[in-house]
Amino acid sequence: MAGPTNSFRGFPQDFFAFFRELKERNDRAWFEANKERFKASVQSPMSDFIAAIAAPLSRVSKEFIADPRPNGGSMFRIYRDIRFSKDKRPYKEHGACQFRHRLGRDVHAPGFYVHLEPGEVFFGGGLWMPEADALFKVRSAIATKTPAWKKVASGNDFARRFGRVEGDALTRPPKGFDPDHPAISDLKRKSFHVMQASSEKAAQSRGFAEEAAAAFKGASPLMKFLCEALDVPF
Repeated sequence: MAGPTNSFRGFPQDFFAFFRELKERNDRAWFEANKERFKASVQSPMSDFIAAIAAPLSRVSKEFIADPRPNGGSMFRIYRDIRFSKDKRPYKEHGACQFRHRLGRDVHAPGFYVHLEPGEVFFGGGLWMPEADALFKVRSAIATKTPAWKKVASGNDFARRFGRVEGDALTRPPKGFDPDHPAISDLKRKSFHVMQASSEKAAQSRGFAEEAAAAFKGASPLMKFLCEALDVPF
């Protein structure tokens, strides 16, 4: 599945140029006229990147999948779901991929993430907007294993890379949890993730896959805690 690991030489300059131009003309006519360019400058190098990160990702954890297929794999589709959105732009103005847990069915499972946008490149890991049952399990783990949760961000490498765990949060304590709990700020969260900023220049180098994998390793304390809370292996 991983494919050859030596074909990634960094994302080409046209990867970012494509998205800059797409932002100026986000419509179907422009995209159809540039579809072959999209395949060559965006999809193909993204597939190469995903293949290149498979080996270093497996050294972090063998439970997360790097699938370089352009459809149905680790790469996010460029098409936006506009069915229920007031924003009718048909295309995402960035490239992204997620390396999901092998037992996860969708984006709401624990995963590592890479985001590539003109002027905004970052990577990290976590759990995004999980369903109610999974969210309750994570909150319960934080509430009952608070010292272990606090230890997640206590490592020097973790704090230096990420600062602290982030994620959208409720304004009020979730039902069934003590509003005076020492970890109440994290118990309010609806997502749990950490991200490290990078750059376009770094993304254009052949070492970018190893750089992202190093951040994934740095995020391991959080990922391990989340996996244990959800009863899946790390």
